[in-house]
Amino acid sequence: MGNVSPFAPKHLPHLAAIDGVRIATAASGIRYPGRTDLLFVLFDPGTAVAGVLTQSKTASAPVDWCRAHLHQGMARALVVNSGNANAFTGRRGREAVELTAKAAAKAAKCQEADIYIASTGVIGEPLDARKIASRLGELAGEAKGDAYEDAARAIITTDTYPKLATRKAEIDGVEITINGIAKGAGMIAPDMATMLAFIFTDAAIEPAALHEVTAPLVEDSLNAITIDGDTSTSDTLLIFATGAAARRGAPRIARGDDPRLVGFRAGLAAVLRDLALQIVKDGEGATKFVTVKVMGAKTKQAARAIAKSIANSPLVKTAIAGEDPNWGRIVAAVGKAGEEADRDRLAIWLGEIQVAKDGEVASSYREQAGAAYMKNREIAISVDVGVGKAASTVWTCDLTKDYIAINADYRS
Repeated sequence: MGNVSPFAPKHLPHLAAIDGVRIATAASGIRYPGRTDLLFVLFDPGTAVAGVLTQSKTASAPVDWCRAHLHQGMARALVVNSGNANAFTGRRGREAVELTAKAAAKAAKCQEADIYIASTGVIGEPLDARKIASRLGELAGEAKGDAYEDAARAIITTDTYPKLATRKAEIDGVEITINGIAKGAGMIAPDMATMLAFIFTDAAIEPAALHEVTAPLVEDSLNAITIDGDTSTSDTLLIFATGAAARRGAPRIARGDDPRLVGFRAGLAAVLRDLALQIVKDGEGATKFVTVKVMGAKTKQAARAIAKSIANSPLVKTAIAGEDPNWGRIVAAVGKAGEEADRDRLAIWLGEIQVAKDGEVASSYREQAGAAYMKNREIAISVDVGVGKAASTVWTCDLTKDYIAINADYRS
């Protein structure tokens, strides 16, 4: 995994077992010899599933499989591999998915339609699904409830640490658990969610309601991050609700707007944002964590577009890496976003330091103060574009020589 991110947690959170979820992992030799690269998760009958998938026009074969089956809303197993994205692999890619689904259904004793599949890694190389299919039977026998750290490690590629998050919430007075794992460090500019994220809960929520709750929460979490402006072919967010909490008196929720879901929605939002920020903090080669807030826009969509323009600018990101308070690059990124902005009312802050006001350098700004601020590990950029009241926040990281080295050598 190379050098560990300076933001890597000193201690990983412990994710407690959830009734109805059993986990197993293996090193199947898909790309890296001896490295855990296969995750198999089994669910009790009655588990609901919902998800949000990449809008990429070159989506992977596993994404197509999930898209074709999510409408039926029930799940019995999840299979995830790392090392090969099974994307842009044509007929052989579809056949690999079908072989995986058939083997998983046999191991889980269910229908193939109840299997969900995700892959991450190199694009354009055929995936030998026999390496996956041959292991699922034994993994079904080994699966256990408290292996979330193993699960998070099995799905990573260039990540330097596994990403886990957990929250407790209540539905009608009954405590439920929400566990999440994710992977992602490069090719991150999600157009739905992030590269791979999987959420598990014992809540009793019907599939349609689960989707109604989950989908909007993606906008200000996984869709509000960018590392390099490149959307993956494999972006997949899936949430599985086993319904086990119903045995402890929790109601079965059928509508996404049910007021009893307020606590669950808050807990799920916290897990998704936690995972999203972990992904940014593990950006390939990252040394800085950057919050970009745009205010004073006409609409939230416009604010988001301007914030993404700043966050994705190689010139802004390299200035941050070099600890250079070159705010002129921020001005340029605002201007190229294609959204309405008043040049002569534009204001910019680095943290609490105002560097620009009313379309020019602020009279109070001193370059030494800006340069000192840029040495911080966490940087906040705020911009008021002066045309409205809407705001949006995006999280990103700097662009370093290590990012280039990691991606130049990715397939070697």
